[in-house]
Amino acid sequence: MLKRAGLIILILVLFVLMFTFTALNTGDVVLDLGFVKGSYPISVTFAATFVGGVLFGMLCLTVFVLRLINERRSLRRALRSSESEVSSLRNLPLSDAD
Repeated sequence: MLKRAGLIILILVLFVLMFTFTALNTGDVVLDLGFVKGSYPISVTFAATFVGGVLFGMLCLTVFVLRLINERRSLRRALRSSESEVSSLRNLPLSDAD
């Protein structure tokens, strides 16, 4: 309950900061990417940069998570093999020591 209230307060604070930033920075930025050239408001430019960064971060995280999933799959396979080997060794009859 407290986490949810804290999250709602954090979201509200971020929205207030975003609207304040947008209201105070009404200037334009000339953006020339080589294939696209245009004049955009500062707030839109920052928002697009933020969204682009989030998408790039998610792409990098996806690659990392896929590697972890692959490693987990191989470790489970090795565990099953080891468990079956231990099980078969337990079922062997004991030999006499004398």
